[in-house]
Amino acid sequence: MYKIDPKKLALGLARAARSKKAQRVVVLDMRKISSFCDYFVISSATSLRQVNAIADALQEEALQYGIKPLSKVPSNDESGWLVVDYSSVVAHVFYKPMREFYSLEKLWSEAKRVKAPSKKKK
Repeated sequence: MYKIDPKKLALGLARAARSKKAQRVVVLDMRKISSFCDYFVISSATSLRQVNAIADALQEEALQYGIKPLSKVPSNDESGWLVVDYSSVVAHVFYKPMREFYSLEKLWSEAKRVKAPSKKKK
């Protein structure tokens, strides 16, 4: 298994989400306020189908580094919120109304936002 810096993984996952036209992609630095992970990557989708496409893109990105999620990510999920857990980085993919309801950014408002590049590196 390859080792990758958690911040690099979080930024890669953010780029992968954007590649599937995810909206409001946010990376939160959780290191000073959480003991269970280093970064959150939060994104929104405009449909349940897009939620699943974004989750698939996140898994493909991580696999490039030889990293698999800690648990199986359901395909064709209709819950409106998928969590892809890589231990040090936890990615949340929301259907837009679910993101507004749960409002993770407000819940974890003490977390510092990390500027994520908008374009995939070549």
